[in-house]
Amino acid sequence: MRDVLDVTVAELAKAAKRPALWVLLAVAIVLSQVFNYLIPYLAFRSGDTPPVGGTASDLLPTMLPEHAVGSTISGFPVFAGALALVFGALITGSEFGWDTVKTQLIQRPGRIAVLAGQWLAMVVGVLVGVAAMLAFSAVSSTVIAAIEGASLAWGSAGDVTRGVAAGALILLMWAGLGAALGVVLRGVAMPIGLGVVWVLGVENLVAVMASTAFTALQPVRDVLPGVNAGSLVASVAGAATEGTPGVTDSVDGIRAVTTVCCYLAVAVIAAMVAMRRRDVT
Repeated sequence: MRDVLDVTVAELAKAAKRPALWVLLAVAIVLSQVFNYLIPYLAFRSGDTPPVGGTASDLLPTMLPEHAVGSTISGFPVFAGALALVFGALITGSEFGWDTVKTQLIQRPGRIAVLAGQWLAMVVGVLVGVAAMLAFSAVSSTVIAAIEGASLAWGSAGDVTRGVAAGALILLMWAGLGAALGVVLRGVAMPIGLGVVWVLGVENLVAVMASTAFTALQPVRDVLPGVNAGSLVASVAGAATEGTPGVTDSVDGIRAVTTVCCYLAVAVIAAMVAMRRRDVT
């Protein structure tokens, strides 16, 4: 256990000095603020009709503190999820790209201890990212509520807790899948390329096809990680996520949580098997 903690501390120290990881966090925060607050607020002030229907006045409730958590996690199934996948791949795959994995493994910790430390560092990084995005959303929603003279009340403690937990679980799943790809494919470029194409392209294509002409694809759609992540967000955030890309009610909340957890477990097992049994060169 001491070896795992030592690796975790070392990985966190290394991650804190990597500009690429800070860029990922900055991009996630900017995207969240632009699409959840800046664009909706400009549309509200100008009186433009929302693309999902309704009137401009319907936009204001989604920007208030009561829906801050829901609005923030609404981007996790797709946009923030893709960034989390990149983050996971960078954590585990970089050592292969740098050709330093052999040097890393000849030190005291064994392979599984090194991998466990990397995953714990990844979990910490995801939680920091979720907290940062929620903090910015809290500030933005409070400022908008104060300007418009609207309610500053937050949702119930239970709703906030469920929203934060769901968001963290979704990003952990995507980061875990990225981390597993980093180990299995022994690098960074291919895991990032394949992962981002899957999140932003393949899943959306399958979901659209299953909802229109090819209804036979619905069983396949309902087991995809992004679809279940979107269903989990819909089940805990409700109206605050209406019309958000990637958020759907294809499956119920319990099934969505179960599926997301299964993908995370599969990612952990796949990474452990690949790290333990395969040549690392």
